[in-house]
Amino acid sequence: MIRNDALDRLPVRHAVPELLAALDRRGAAVLSAPPGTGKTTLVPLALAGLIGEGPRRRVLVAEPRRMAVRAAARRMAWLLGEEAGGTVGFSVRGERRTGPSTRVEVVTTGILLQRLQRDPELAGVDVVLLDECHERHLDADTAMAFLVDVRATLRPELKLIAASATSDAAAWADLLTVLDGGGPAPVVRSSGEGHGCRVFFEAPPPGVRPAHGTWVDPALLRHVAATVRLALERHEGDVLCFLPGTGEIARTAGMLAGVDAEVLQLHGRAPAAVQDAVLRGTEPGGPRRVVLATSVAESSLTVPGVRIVVDSGLAREPRTDHARGLGSLATVTVSEATATQRAGRAGREAFGFVYRCWAEASDGGRPRFPSPEIKVADLADFALRAACWGDPTAEGLALLDAPPAGAMTAARSVLGSIGAVDEAGRATDRGVRMSRLGLHPRLGRALLDGAPEVGVRRAAEVVVALLSEEPPRDYGDDLAAAWRAARRGADGYGARWKAEARRLERSAAEVAGGASGGSSASGASEASGAPGASGASARPGAAGGSAGPAAGDDAVAGLVTALAFPERVARAREQGGYLMVSGSGARLGEGSGLRATPWLAVAVADRTARDATARVRLAAVVDEDMARRAAGHLRSTGEEVRWEDGDVLARSVDRLGAVELTVRPLGAKADPALLREALLDGLRREGSGLLRWSREAGELRARLAFLHREVGEPWPDVADEALVERADEWLEPELSRAARRADLGRIDAGEALRRLLPWASGEAGRLGELAPERIEVPSGSRIRVEYGGERPVLAVKLQEMFGLAETPRVAGVPVLVHLLSPAGRPAAVTADLASFWRDGYRSVRAELRGRYPKHPWPEDPSAAEATRFTSARLRREG
Repeated sequence: MIRNDALDRLPVRHAVPELLAALDRRGAAVLSAPPGTGKTTLVPLALAGLIGEGPRRRVLVAEPRRMAVRAAARRMAWLLGEEAGGTVGFSVRGERRTGPSTRVEVVTTGILLQRLQRDPELAGVDVVLLDECHERHLDADTAMAFLVDVRATLRPELKLIAASATSDAAAWADLLTVLDGGGPAPVVRSSGEGHGCRVFFEAPPPGVRPAHGTWVDPALLRHVAATVRLALERHEGDVLCFLPGTGEIARTAGMLAGVDAEVLQLHGRAPAAVQDAVLRGTEPGGPRRVVLATSVAESSLTVPGVRIVVDSGLAREPRTDHARGLGSLATVTVSEATATQRAGRAGREAFGFVYRCWAEASDGGRPRFPSPEIKVADLADFALRAACWGDPTAEGLALLDAPPAGAMTAARSVLGSIGAVDEAGRATDRGVRMSRLGLHPRLGRALLDGAPEVGVRRAAEVVVALLSEEPPRDYGDDLAAAWRAARRGADGYGARWKAEARRLERSAAEVAGGASGGSSASGASEASGAPGASGASARPGAAGGSAGPAAGDDAVAGLVTALAFPERVARAREQGGYLMVSGSGARLGEGSGLRATPWLAVAVADRTARDATARVRLAAVVDEDMARRAAGHLRSTGEEVRWEDGDVLARSVDRLGAVELTVRPLGAKADPALLREALLDGLRREGSGLLRWSREAGELRARLAFLHREVGEPWPDVADEALVERADEWLEPELSRAARRADLGRIDAGEALRRLLPWASGEAGRLGELAPERIEVPSGSRIRVEYGGERPVLAVKLQEMFGLAETPRVAGVPVLVHLLSPAGRPAAVTADLASFWRDGYRSVRAELRGRYPKHPWPEDPSAAEATRFTSARLRREG
């Protein structure tokens, strides 16, 4: 019997007539309804004609999380007075409850994508409601893009609804451009905020440090636990407390020991039975509950009995280092939209109370919406789906945010290396089979290529352990040991693992059976788009190696992991830790049993912005042969000649990505062109001082630099950068004969530099005229000119310049005269000799005359005779 009393209490019922009319008129609509108004439960029933007077339709509802799928289906079935699996059914990975009478089916967005790729027309489905669009999960964005395409090209009668609990409806309305007549889809808004709630801000104590990576300050968790206790004392009802991850949930649960309530932990890894028990609520008169939950409890479900929400203000979002192929989770501040969603859980059944564990003053600084997953996630799965859909670049898809170009390039590189797409980015037959497995393409490759070697069952079992829902941390970091623990099935994870392994085994068998010619799909190198792979050496199924049908767990785990993550194959370093094929460093945890292993295949690792190396969370043992086979497309052999540590490094290297397998010195036997380029690189880095510069060579360079600056062409630029650019003109043939640093040191830079003089124009002969090495002064001495500064310098004894009225010039530039005492010490500096004789000489004369009385100090130096000698000698010679 339909529970009309419960349906009548849902505020969204008032918007249903407008929504139905919009669909009949335009075929697509956006439903904007606050949390707790019933959009997830009442609207699908009305769309299907199960309540009200609308026509009978088959409705597909897509939710972002498995927990929400089961909860929504059971709630709708309860409203109809039924059990899930009848008129209302659901499908999640590994579990399906539907029947011939099912009119409303609730599925995850991942399941919806699988169906769209198998049957783009969605035969038999009349309406698709994509719920919680505002959360911006990648699967949901992709599904909506495909649905818009289906409606535009295959099924214009298919009706689409984007349901959002926040105020971003306009963007979805623009995306759902209506076919007939164009223009945005109509937006239907439901008023009503459930029963309402009151918000309190509980600022954390001073000194709490911001979260980074997956680390959260324990002081903040203590503050959250204290806030839970405070809320329990002040108000009636159960508490729903939002925390970023399972680790924070476990630690906060420990801090709540002794509280007068049952403490429950709700997250995606919790067994389905535990999740269902939380969502059923307690019996009347039962103990109060404190439910510690991740973001899985934010939307699309009601936790019965909750009147209080405590929000830590933090959430976890994926981050991907595309250059290194590493993923990680980042702890971020929740957006305004997410905080609103969380608060809405408090007022679903009665007036509620919300405690936000941050200062009210900082509330306005939060982002409006969460980051779209397409902007931060690994896009390999998305790129394969787009390629299978027929749009490898995804440029033709109706997406709110375009995928970042760099992330798509990295994704297509991964897909090409495993043979999922060809050189044009189009999906290969192998890629289509991978997409039908419902796995990340890396795991699909591991399953397809590992199954022929170790058997479908064993390959599937290891792949399940590699899924995003990897084994619990207390299983340790040894994948083979974790696999054995899961096989024993002594905990909730083991039971889920067994069920998922059986499902994946069946799926793999079906996909392999559908391959053309009944082949096993082994060998990524045989598929188009596997760069660098050739022959048996790159084929996982080739002869050799240590894995096979009779291989032990360690070998099987290593092979499957290496196939899934070839760029994460890692070799031990002499100084400790590991170097991955991708070039990233990696380290094992203290006490790891894998520490003595020469080679590893890393299954799970993360690297925060503050870490120089990745942290290995899960890995398997491999040997070098297995590493070579799994990462064969990354193998290269060739000469490496470069300038390193002050000299030429020339060697022949066989490498697997960044890992050097064998190295052989080459010395002068290296490719001459590579040697020459390495030597030029050394000159760029360390300068022309690597050559042999005599005093004369240095002076020549300084004179040329002066002429280039003051006269210009045809006098050459002799700065280091310019000299390297013109190496062909002045350093040959000596440079091509050199093989190492010492050979550069034997090149006479002065002789080589003369090759740059302007011989062809005849100007070279004027070098001595324009920039003479020496200038003859009035005393008859020929004094050397220094050209290293901003202007030429002539350092000469003051008496030798007597009688010279004008400053000497070089290429029209007055020299800077350093006038010296008879002992050669600086006495004065001038660029205007006439002015010095007139104004400055008198004070210099007075000082030097007392020190050097034996030397002449005439009153009028401009009219005196220049000399190098003392007054006595002058008298004798006179």
